Amino acid sequence: MSSTQETTETAGTRSAGTVADGIVGRLVDWGVERVFGYAGDGIDPLLAALRRREDDLELVTARHEEMAAFMATGHAKYSGQVGVCLSTQGPGAIHLLNGLYDAKLDRQPVVAIVGQVVTTALGSGYLQEVDLSTLFKDVCAQYVQTVMTPEQLPHVLDDAFRTALATSSPVCVIVPHDVQKADLPELGQEHGVVVSSTAISRPRSVPHDADLRRAADVLAAGERVAVLVGQGARGATEHVRAVVERLGAGLTTSLLGKPLLDESLPYHCGVMGHLGTTASADLMAGCDTLLIVGSNDPWTEFYPAPGQARAVQVDLTGRNVGAKYPVEAPLVGDAAETLEALLPLLPEQAGWREQVEGFVRGWQDVARQRVEQRTAALNPQLVVHELSAHLPADAQVAVDVGSVTYWYGRFLRLPAGVPAHLCSTLASMGSAMPYGLAAKLLHPDRPVVALAGDGAMQMNGINELVTVAARWRDWADPRFVVLVLNNRDLAEVSWEQREMEGDPRFPTSQHVPDFPYAGYAELLGLRGIRVERPEQVADAWREALAADRPVVVEAVVDRDTPLLAPRMPGSKVDQMVHGLAQEADGAAATGLLREQRGHEGAEEVAGEG
Repeated sequence: MSSTQETTETAGTRSAGTVADGIVGRLVDWGVERVFGYAGDGIDPLLAALRRREDDLELVTARHEEMAAFMATGHAKYSGQVGVCLSTQGPGAIHLLNGLYDAKLDRQPVVAIVGQVVTTALGSGYLQEVDLSTLFKDVCAQYVQTVMTPEQLPHVLDDAFRTALATSSPVCVIVPHDVQKADLPELGQEHGVVVSSTAISRPRSVPHDADLRRAADVLAAGERVAVLVGQGARGATEHVRAVVERLGAGLTTSLLGKPLLDESLPYHCGVMGHLGTTASADLMAGCDTLLIVGSNDPWTEFYPAPGQARAVQVDLTGRNVGAKYPVEAPLVGDAAETLEALLPLLPEQAGWREQVEGFVRGWQDVARQRVEQRTAALNPQLVVHELSAHLPADAQVAVDVGSVTYWYGRFLRLPAGVPAHLCSTLASMGSAMPYGLAAKLLHPDRPVVALAGDGAMQMNGINELVTVAARWRDWADPRFVVLVLNNRDLAEVSWEQREMEGDPRFPTSQHVPDFPYAGYAELLGLRGIRVERPEQVADAWREALAADRPVVVEAVVDRDTPLLAPRMPGSKVDQMVHGLAQEADGAAATGLLREQRGHEGAEEVAGEG
């Protein structure tokens, strides 16, 4: 919901046909433009109501309810508004859970509207009867309500939207079939009847002056300040830059924070964590003071060691403060307003800028060597790196989960202002295609690039290509480019088997059947481009981003390219080598692993064994 919509108020006393009509009308009142769902007899009255108002509210049908929920979460991420998904009872409701958990863990406002069997049959073990309140009570912990009478409808839906916005979380409204069909009465002022509205506003949130002064004292005392930025810094990027430059600090981001700040800044060390950069690892290992802004990143082993750094944390949600690292000076408040109030209290100092810029140059050298690394099949790092030179300035990017996430985090340089989203905290495969569709429907005049692996595409992405094929002719800009890294392996899990357990890759669990992704795109009336050699990569991106229709770029890439964490301890590397030694064809991957360690200058890493 945009800021201009947040103060709107619609009278709660309306008569609009059935309860289903009332739901659709209330969604329009809340500024909703599209609902993502899948049909079923449990929501037939709602589908009819949507048909009657289809000029005001678009129903977007996915190929599966899970995809509809991912689309709603993606819509919330790209738009900053509430995402809405719709499903029938029973299996349809169950299918929503994965996408809703994505919203919960990445803190996005989503409203799920779910059908239910008729109230007279509840508790009888009726066909498709599931205890939906129990089903949704964890994922939609902030608000789950069943509309049992028509009089409940307006205030339940209003409370759901307000709760989703206030708590940045998914909520659920359950509406039995017979209630959907019932007449929606005019509501008057009487006992037991709640008349509500769509009014909502956001407060200012700034820490107390004493807390700001304490935080400023901690930061001013630091000689080597590191700033970690997450998605909660959205809208505060200029303030973050000002603080970093005032303190002579180094900057790193969580994966969700990657799109917020220009990674070409000389003090920007890139993404932190297992899929991050050597510069970010060096920054965290060397700092004596840490400022966390809008991040609750779970990669705790990549934070400074406990006791190494004094910490200040800025977060709008008090429960996040100190949750991942010991914090001395907590600042609960809006990131932009808090940093604006903090900045005048901070001294101008050189800090360790020169050393930080050395970390960045070191990573740039490592990255160049990895992109140029010779692999048996096409180097996947090169494929994603090359996109940086071709990505349009008005693009929207969607990223899946798997090895492609590593290459995105490390090698894709996003133009300033280009949004990029992924299922980060839940880390569920299969999110890139529904996210990309949500982004495209939000801005059909802007190109979309979705990055996925073959495992995610076979899990559900292939099905959503059908949705792309069905809709692309309606888009002002038809460009929807899907990169599929085809290595016939669940590569991230293969490397996790080696790294975490010291086990060899288990082919039965890891093999992904070959599939003609580019050929399938052609079958759907889209374009397909198959890439097998390095010299084809740049031309493939140019061709795909100049096409007159959606394109699948199928890159046949090497599955042995290591997913090496930055500055990985020698004991962990030894464990990976042990796992590879048990594989008949592990020699190539072992060689690439040792070569990448050499890129990092592993002999200089403390504790290398």
